[in-house]
Amino acid sequence: MTSLHIDHEPQGHQHGHSHSHGPAAPVSKHLRKVIAAVLIPFATAVLVGLVALWPGGASAHERTGVGFDRQTQQGKVVNIDMVDCKDVNAVQTPMSGDTTPPSGNERGLCKKATVEVTAGHDKGRTFVEIVQPDSPRQLRQGQGVVVAYAPDAPRDLQYSVTDVNRKFPMALLAGIFALVVVAVGRMRGVMALVALAVSFAVLTLFILPAILQGSNPLLVAVVGASAIMLIALYMCHGLTARTSVAVIGTLISLLLIGLLGSLFIGWASLTGNTDDNTGLIHGLYPHIDMSGLLLAGVIIGSLGVLDDVTVTQTSAVWELHQANPTLGVRGLYRAGIRIGRDHIASVVNTLVLAYAGAALPLLLLFSIAQSSVGTVANSELVAEEIVRTLVGSIGLVASVPVTTVLAALVVSADRTGLGAEAGASAPVRAGKGRRRRTKP
Repeated sequence: MTSLHIDHEPQGHQHGHSHSHGPAAPVSKHLRKVIAAVLIPFATAVLVGLVALWPGGASAHERTGVGFDRQTQQGKVVNIDMVDCKDVNAVQTPMSGDTTPPSGNERGLCKKATVEVTAGHDKGRTFVEIVQPDSPRQLRQGQGVVVAYAPDAPRDLQYSVTDVNRKFPMALLAGIFALVVVAVGRMRGVMALVALAVSFAVLTLFILPAILQGSNPLLVAVVGASAIMLIALYMCHGLTARTSVAVIGTLISLLLIGLLGSLFIGWASLTGNTDDNTGLIHGLYPHIDMSGLLLAGVIIGSLGVLDDVTVTQTSAVWELHQANPTLGVRGLYRAGIRIGRDHIASVVNTLVLAYAGAALPLLLLFSIAQSSVGTVANSELVAEEIVRTLVGSIGLVASVPVTTVLAALVVSADRTGLGAEAGASAPVRAGKGRRRRTKP
């Protein structure tokens, strides 16, 4: 009778496994204490960091009227008239740099758009916007727009169209995304969306204001990324030993990324001030360490992919152990690392292509200039992306063996604990699901 009882226990566990996503066998009390001894101080340090670095609000500054630092309101195109460009003094300057005025039949027709301000203290006020035929942004009647307001300019020039209002299509796309996630992921999809909202809350309420306030960007990024990691992983995957192993693997990889990033950003003399936006930030807040901001971006950008890799590797080792409880640490590591190598190949390629896609216009400019590969790679704009990509990729690659060995050690060391039932049941199973009784 004893042999039958042992055989029924794993079957009950397997049945539970089939109806939920990856429930892990319970671990021994000793292993729970070891994991808690690592994670509780870490979580406490993150909480203390959040309290110590929590911003009191960014200092106010006088708007420059440049780029994003402008007052804006909502507007709407209420009328479009076609007029001769020469009648509105809208002379086009060719890309060749030739400033010779074109002949009348080359000037073309311009759009004279009447735009109404639909929000703010000037609601109902209208102004005229001239759109040339070769302008990349063409306006149409009834279109919602974003208008910039310059209070110090002459009254006729105070308002201008700065962008198109894209709120509705963006909100619709976000709604479709949420519906797809919930429809496929069900409760886990809901928790993933909640975790995503929490991540954005940490980013907008803590990380960005703390950096603007003058706190060290690297320290803020480490504390903020750690908080996001703890909340997102435990919220999505449960408060289990499996999740804890993934958290530890992610933490080790983040530390490696931080060290490598700090070393090579300093060694390559990357300032982090490479375009108009970073230049504006440096002008408004000169106390911000722009190279530290660059490193903070590397850490935060790597976190999302790291979570995916570490959770996948941990789950793979757990499932391998449950499928074959006789595998030891070495066997689990070898099987898990074979899965990890496939993951490494796809993730690194994905990361490199993602950065290349984001920098495609810049790379196209270098191609037009017929610059050599060495010249392109040496420019700070491209060097930043190279360092960002390679440092993040090294952290991702390192996370696979680190997380795999941690997971293998945990599940293997658990054989004498509460999770031993899965291991004890292996000798009493035979062939294709048939039971084999032991002699009394």
